[in-house]
Amino acid sequence: MKVIVLGAGIIGISTAWYLLEQGHEVTVVDRQPDAALETSFANGAQISVCFCEPWANAGAPFKVAKWLLRDDSPLLFRPRLEPAQWIWGLAFLTQCTTAAFERNVEQLVQLGRYSHESLKGLVAQTGIEYDRLERGILHFFSSQEDFDNGVAAAEIMRSHGVDRRVLNRNEVLKIEPALANFGGQIFGGTYTPSDESGDARVFTQKLARLCAERGATFLYDHDILALSRSGQGVDSVHIASRETGQKSVLKADAFVAAMGSYTPALVKQVGEFLNIYPAKGYSATLKLKRPEAASTVSLLDDTRKIAISRLGDSIRIAGTAELSGFDLSLDTPTAKVRCEALVKRYEELFPGVADLSERNYWTGLRPSTPNNIPYIGRSKKANNLWINAGHGTLGWTHGAGSGKALAELMAGRRPRMEFGFYGEVALR
Repeated sequence: MKVIVLGAGIIGISTAWYLLEQGHEVTVVDRQPDAALETSFANGAQISVCFCEPWANAGAPFKVAKWLLRDDSPLLFRPRLEPAQWIWGLAFLTQCTTAAFERNVEQLVQLGRYSHESLKGLVAQTGIEYDRLERGILHFFSSQEDFDNGVAAAEIMRSHGVDRRVLNRNEVLKIEPALANFGGQIFGGTYTPSDESGDARVFTQKLARLCAERGATFLYDHDILALSRSGQGVDSVHIASRETGQKSVLKADAFVAAMGSYTPALVKQVGEFLNIYPAKGYSATLKLKRPEAASTVSLLDDTRKIAISRLGDSIRIAGTAELSGFDLSLDTPTAKVRCEALVKRYEELFPGVADLSERNYWTGLRPSTPNNIPYIGRSKKANNLWINAGHGTLGWTHGAGSGKALAELMAGRRPRMEFGFYGEVALR
């Protein structure tokens, strides 16, 4: 079967890999000059199967309201005269119940486990190196109230079979001694030894090279313009070269929409509605002046809601979410505050460890659903159009499994996990 994958991030490339494994002829189209140059480029680097709680919970509306006017808040909602934002926001509120939270957690854990096993198998098969560290994820708390909430969250996750361990201050510092300078402000933590970290961009680009070696065609620097219908399915996709402007039409037996936050606009052309809204995230990547004094365990700082991950002789600090449309600028007052807050916090935690002279700031649009559960499955409006989008902050965590699961579904097989695939179980 000839398949066209639209999008070359971690989701699209993983899907392409597993389709090639099944013997399909695969073409990948992306507007960037290489794979993983948008949302997969500089994320938090965490494979966080055990830290996968959805944003929507009983306390979320109060927190969002409290953070509304703070430019440095972990979750910033800037109301706009935009129907998509309000539709998403109202659906988000319906998920802010204990029952919905627990249901969504179960779904995310199931997908996370399946994906982690898929990633391990893929790495063993290919030997891809990407600054991988299998040292777990450590979540630390800077107040007793936050720690108490963290203990309660750990109990919920353990009820879903997740190995999230509650630690006192001394146990936190034993797992990550580099936090010793900040130790007096740590009230405790939780730790998941099975989680890991690594560079999503490096992994995705290397996997894309392997796809090309196996015969996949890559059309980089091409805008994806439109889908054309034919009967009950999609007949072709219209694309245009960014270099020459030349337009062309690609025909295939099946199409996969894996364009992150831009997926809804494309599939809307065939009558499909996906409730995905972009959450603008930020990161800073710094070279280390004193690598021996830097953390090696991937960290979650509860106070600032940021992730800190070691990538060789660099450190990645990432976090915050801004619901303000498709803006990708880094030079606005709000963006500057949010970027500088990441570096400032790292310096508070690890003074003098990083080289602050070169601050590699980045921003990307996380394709978020109201319940954080991605759309994986067949389109409801076109029988040969498949969706793999809406992974939010967990695209790297769920990438390999989402690609494998969609390839299985396209082959007429149900993946071996309890998950509500799109078009199969109404969970939203």
